[in-house]
Amino acid sequence: MNLAAPPTFRPTLYGTQHMAVSGHPLATMAAMRLLEAGGNAVDAGVAGGFALNVVQCDMANLGGVAPILLYDSASGAVTSIAGVGRWPRTVTLDTLKAIGGGRIPADFRRWVVPAAVDAWCTALARYGTLPLAEVLQPAVELAARGFPANYFIRHNLQAAEGHLKQWDDSRAIFLPADRVPAIGERIIQTALAESLRRLIDAERRRGGTRAEGIGAARDRFYRGDIARGIGDFAAAIGAFIRYEDLAASAVREEPPVCVRYRGRRLYTGGPWSQAPALAQALGILEGFDLARLSPLEVAHLTVEALKLAMADRNAYYGDPDFVDVPLARLTSAAYADARRSAIDPAGVRPSGEAGPIDPQAGNAVVAHDTTFICVVDRRGSAFAASPSDSTMLISPLVPGLGFGVSDRGLQASLNPADPNAVAPGKRPRLTPAPALLLGDELTMPFGSPGGDVQVQAMLQFLIHAVDRGLGLQAAVEAPRWASFAFPATEDPHPAWPGLLRVEARMDPEVTEGLRRRGHAVEPWPDLAAHAGAVCAIRRDRGSGVLAGAADPRRMSYGIGW
Repeated sequence: MNLAAPPTFRPTLYGTQHMAVSGHPLATMAAMRLLEAGGNAVDAGVAGGFALNVVQCDMANLGGVAPILLYDSASGAVTSIAGVGRWPRTVTLDTLKAIGGGRIPADFRRWVVPAAVDAWCTALARYGTLPLAEVLQPAVELAARGFPANYFIRHNLQAAEGHLKQWDDSRAIFLPADRVPAIGERIIQTALAESLRRLIDAERRRGGTRAEGIGAARDRFYRGDIARGIGDFAAAIGAFIRYEDLAASAVREEPPVCVRYRGRRLYTGGPWSQAPALAQALGILEGFDLARLSPLEVAHLTVEALKLAMADRNAYYGDPDFVDVPLARLTSAAYADARRSAIDPAGVRPSGEAGPIDPQAGNAVVAHDTTFICVVDRRGSAFAASPSDSTMLISPLVPGLGFGVSDRGLQASLNPADPNAVAPGKRPRLTPAPALLLGDELTMPFGSPGGDVQVQAMLQFLIHAVDRGLGLQAAVEAPRWASFAFPATEDPHPAWPGLLRVEARMDPEVTEGLRRRGHAVEPWPDLAAHAGAVCAIRRDRGSGVLAGAADPRRMSYGIGW
């Protein structure tokens, strides 16, 4: 009898009731607490999301962003919450260009309106079942009692130590005794706990229906004393955001992008994010029989399809309130056919597009902020969210509130011809991109952190899981590559035509074959943190059995029952 386990670093999780997987074990546990208390996927996902804003505050700040996808098993409906804030009303492209010397300033002057709290509250009020006080309790406890530092946050704090020393509140929390906390030392965020308690207090004072109470908490953040604290501090330090920007803001629930792949439906957020690039890449790849091709052929075709999709991302995607994005055409089968014909099966198009790009000097840097959470409940409903913003690493916390303000402005453009160009009230195009795959036989929320690598990691995971038929954990752990051939999202948008970083565990025949085809292959270490950290849950609709996978490249962990 052969009892050999599959060749993975972790086993695939299995359960029959409910499951949560996120970028941090304590956030996953927070979600499970709500599931065990009878909450649904949204209750649990929001609880885990708020907890991530505490335990991965270096990856996802309470004052940051939180794009969300929701699937309701009873109705079959999928919806998207566009959890990204807007540029302050006084910000212009010319102003930023002058201040930054042609660059978007690397400080509080790139702050945009925080969206995470609005997104969490909107999802909970419309689709949850529990009051905010109960959903927030794990996050309050983690902030007030502290959580033990791990290797990952310690590394990020060490890298940001020079910035943290500049601000009293940051230094007190993240550099106690004038040093980065050792692994296992508690990081206590008293002011953040108090801000969360203010939301609970607003809910309790409002009374009325559950939704009205959650709305009152949301309004305290955007129209009450918390908003005034943000606005007053921003004015004092020279940031652009004001109370009026917060008071006028509101995230929107929007229809998701949907495409078919191998008989299933893939859902993503809209072109206010990079998420539709995943849909486009899959459309291109559907014309190839990936299950019958060699690993080298699959890798090469996937890289080239990805580059074409990302070229379209840069050429067309932006806030649809300001830009006419031809999304129906970009995600159509006819357009996928045309893009597919541009792929050379044996050669490389350096940038993925015919026109020139402007390489910048320096090394290919990978943004590593953002985290992720997905939940599937006992009813089969699903939640997926990609909270982000590591603003506290480079700019100050708001005094007395314990969180920073979204620096998502870094992901906009100062080129007036760019669809993602800066404009007052415009949403900068996000990299965070949760996704959901639905079929007659499955429900599967999934996602990853990693800036421009997010879509690449998610694309490879899907191919491994769907086309190659790997188990969920094996699909997550399979060796990865990442292309840097297209202009990056973050200012100054560098590009390295042909550059492909490949994890060392990749089959040498594949790595060398990619090099022979013209890819400028550079090695990455095994399980590179910059290669993304995919989390996923798959529910079999026939049996109701849940499978979960968490990427060992970072702190990701799952729990199922």
